[in-house]
Amino acid sequence: MKSDPRAIQALKSRMGIADVIRRYMALKPAGSRLVGLCPFHNEKTPSFSVNPDKGVFYCFGCQASGDVIDFYCRINGLDFREGLEQLAREAGVALADYKPDPKEEQRRRQRQAGALMHSLARDHYRERLHGPEGASAREYLDRRGVSPEMAELFQLGYAPADYHGLEGLLRRKGYREQDAVEAGLLVRGDDGRVWDRFRDRLMFPIHEVSGKVVAFGGRVMGEGEPKYLNSSDSTVYKKGEHLYGLHQARPHFTKAGRALLTEGYLDVIALHQHGFREACGVLGTALTPQQVKRLTGFVRHVALVFDGDAAGLKAGLRSARMLLAQGAECRVALMPQGEDADSLLKAGGARAFQACLDEARDGIDFCLSTVRASRSSKEVVDWALEFLEELASDAVRAAMLTRLAHGLGVGEHELRNLAARRGARPRQGREQGGEQGRGGEGPKGAPAGGKERAPSVEARADAQVLEFAIRCPDFLPEMERFGVFETLATQRARAFWRLLARYGQSDVLPYLDERQKRFWGLCASKDPLPEEEARRWWEDITAHADKVRAEERRRELIEAMRVARDRGDSEEEKRLMAAFSELVGRNQ
Repeated sequence: MKSDPRAIQALKSRMGIADVIRRYMALKPAGSRLVGLCPFHNEKTPSFSVNPDKGVFYCFGCQASGDVIDFYCRINGLDFREGLEQLAREAGVALADYKPDPKEEQRRRQRQAGALMHSLARDHYRERLHGPEGASAREYLDRRGVSPEMAELFQLGYAPADYHGLEGLLRRKGYREQDAVEAGLLVRGDDGRVWDRFRDRLMFPIHEVSGKVVAFGGRVMGEGEPKYLNSSDSTVYKKGEHLYGLHQARPHFTKAGRALLTEGYLDVIALHQHGFREACGVLGTALTPQQVKRLTGFVRHVALVFDGDAAGLKAGLRSARMLLAQGAECRVALMPQGEDADSLLKAGGARAFQACLDEARDGIDFCLSTVRASRSSKEVVDWALEFLEELASDAVRAAMLTRLAHGLGVGEHELRNLAARRGARPRQGREQGGEQGRGGEGPKGAPAGGKERAPSVEARADAQVLEFAIRCPDFLPEMERFGVFETLATQRARAFWRLLARYGQSDVLPYLDERQKRFWGLCASKDPLPEEEARRWWEDITAHADKVRAEERRRELIEAMRVARDRGDSEEEKRLMAAFSELVGRNQ
């Protein structure tokens, strides 16, 4: 959706970008801007900048940028239209009709239908929990010590043994069988018949960060396999991308200064019930890079909470390694043998669990000691070198090399040489640096990852023209009259200029791709140019443009003289030579 600029402008005027961003992260004043730790990449020093006057954000570390709509979409995993609709409803802005791309609209409708069906399913299961059919589930929750307040907070429900309870509800609401199957709520058999996926199970809704239900986990309350049945991949849910309880835990990360990451729905609920409101959990699989990215976008310190058995040690090692590789601070708390977080809290309360947290080991120390327990000294060093190869940046690698050397009892120089011989290099070619100089990264940025090539002289000149247009939009009409477009050397810059000239500096953002947005955000986040400096910059641009035009004319005259000489037209060659001499004289 790339239309309705009036509605977008009305929305921006009503939804202050700083107010929206503060829902998800802390911001502190820094002159005329606000700064904070970027929610989209790992960092310890704030590089995320918000300019409330211009209504834009920009991260000097990962180059994430945009306006209030871009931030809302990115933080909540929404496409542009979904984010725009949600913010428009909140702001009371009416959106005009638009003509979307048919395939994009079909995907959007599927996601929307899937979300609505999951919302209906959640309400259906909650009603069943509190009705006559839910007596056994309520008794089970009582036995497990889950309070009514926690059942309400996590929106727990009950799926009756009926094969067609939810199927009938969705049919009556007008939803197609196939859409419900693709959403993961119904199952289709070989004979073509459909029935409810979840039956006679305690139901745990899985939420997006925004609070929207996208999947379910179902637990049997007696005998039966599998003990847990989770939603399959669907139009609204991808395994390995979400964390259980993140929606409920996120508001508490700042106060706690950390996240607790554990296994199991009931462990998460028990932790919340005992005051550890920063707890969330993995969903039936091992921790994934996508989950790490999502979690560390909100919080930098993660305490892993795992059982103390062999499986818990293995999960702790893998999870700690993954978190540390992304630059997060990590500690590992192992429960006493035979206990999990839920059972420990029941037996000893919050004090017993806090005692385990107090004894949590530093992540890298835990990893090294766990590896040492089952491997030779050479294998431990090999593990450390492999780990160094996984690190997200040179800065993280340098810091971790020091810690690893200390933990291994070897010198930093020795470990660095071993890593160099092995060829250990960070996988991410770009360092997360600060603000670039005038001209920035160019109109469409550099490719993500890998070694970047230095921009050409032409690309740098184009970038200066575009930066000037973004920072000094009052000059746009004058730039168009001067014919700036014809002086741009690169196709990427010309494409950017067309959009800028068509929509203007303040309305162009929805029409830019991600790389263009990064460049726009970098420029728009800078302070306005003083009038005198802006005029000087404009004079530089016009002088450069005159040189570009003169060079183009010079090439044209040289080619024309060659043609005249080849055909023996001495008079024409003489005339062209005079024009060439005049041009050279003017530009000396």
